[in-house]
Amino acid sequence: MSANLLAIFYLISGVLFILALRGLSSPETSRRGNLYGIIGMIIAISVTIISVSNFSIGFVYLIIFLILGGTIGAYIAFKIPMTAMPELVAGFHSLVGLAAVFVAISAFLNPVIFNLGYPGDIKIASLIEMSLGAAIGAITFTGSIIAFLKLRGIMSGSPITFFGQHFLNLVLGILLIGLIFYLCKTQSENLFWSLIVISFLVGVLLIIPIGGADMPVVISMLNSYSGWAAAGIGFTLENTALIITGALVGSSGAILSYIMCKGMNRSFFNVILGGWGATDESSNVKSKEQKPVKSGNADDAAFLMKNASSVIIVPGYGMAVAQAQHALKEMVDSLKKNGVKVSYAIHPVAGRMPGHMNVLLAEANVPYDEVFELEDINNDFANCDVAYVIGANDVTNPVAKTDPQSPIYGMPILDVEKSKSVLFVKRSLSPGYAGIDNDLFYRENTLMLFADAKKMTEEITKNL
Repeated sequence: MSANLLAIFYLISGVLFILALRGLSSPETSRRGNLYGIIGMIIAISVTIISVSNFSIGFVYLIIFLILGGTIGAYIAFKIPMTAMPELVAGFHSLVGLAAVFVAISAFLNPVIFNLGYPGDIKIASLIEMSLGAAIGAITFTGSIIAFLKLRGIMSGSPITFFGQHFLNLVLGILLIGLIFYLCKTQSENLFWSLIVISFLVGVLLIIPIGGADMPVVISMLNSYSGWAAAGIGFTLENTALIITGALVGSSGAILSYIMCKGMNRSFFNVILGGWGATDESSNVKSKEQKPVKSGNADDAAFLMKNASSVIIVPGYGMAVAQAQHALKEMVDSLKKNGVKVSYAIHPVAGRMPGHMNVLLAEANVPYDEVFELEDINNDFANCDVAYVIGANDVTNPVAKTDPQSPIYGMPILDVEKSKSVLFVKRSLSPGYAGIDNDLFYRENTLMLFADAKKMTEEITKNL
């Protein structure tokens, strides 16, 4: 295939990727966006395979690994539950970063194959590109592994800090810049390996001080890192598809991270630089045994909702764990038959990644026009008869507005405490992912429903 024809097909795939991102910006067009992305990726992969001119042993390896990777990816996609999607995304980001590192190593050790020059005499521009791609890729790899471990519960979700941590990060960052500079001057293999090892270490140090409350931002940030790593390697390989795709992923991930930081009242630079100023979340947990709570059952909840004129549903990670979205839809349908107005309130970081709750509600065929973002529905809680909180914790915690020492202080929350009655479905009084107690549990207008979210919702529907 000629270089011009190759470039045209890569450009087409790039346009499809842009359309995919555009489609994914809205629930109504998300399916179409996914389809555009799939078609674009099929074109990019197919053209890359066709561009291999000779059917050598390398071509055979390409097909083998393509089939192997595709099979593993398809199996994971079929088996993975929605609750595990955040850690799956983190895991996949790590693979993108590692792939960038492997390509950079291959290009550095055998530059002739990539038309970059000769060992010890690589083009400076190519050396800078592969160095940046390798460094960002290595940071993405280890950072994503730490995020995966935190999200999976294998590692504590609380910030892991030590004296001089930020100073060490600063020193290592300056050292990486110095290594890239001297690598371009000397093209020393030892400097190249040192660059990769230190980048792996930086990835760990950047993510361990970030607490559970900020993990959704971390996922988005690592997504951005993986894109920039791919773009850097794309320049090294002179591959248009990699450059376009990497730039799209990198820029969109960065924009999303900024939007989420703004929505959580977090400093964007603090998060991407490793949780600068992170507080010890465990020290903010208050003793809940000393506070009285009011608990009820499905019959109490059904009575309150049936006699309400308006109900606002606030879904959270607990709904995802219990897979209660279909039971919730049935309950809402019963309420509507009784003339109750029902709407859904979604916090920007409900669940553990952006759009988590929207996808679950769409899976249960909840109409899009009944689902509202925080800024569109927050004022309605004051006029709401019942707020039904199903597994949402940190995003409803009033201490975000009252306690300057809280790790979520300043984060915009859903004002459910302003409702006339709050029904809070939760298994226990355990703290949320941020590791702090929820003051909403102990409010006069709150009735705790201690049960599995799906079972409680089904019981309420029966009582209705």
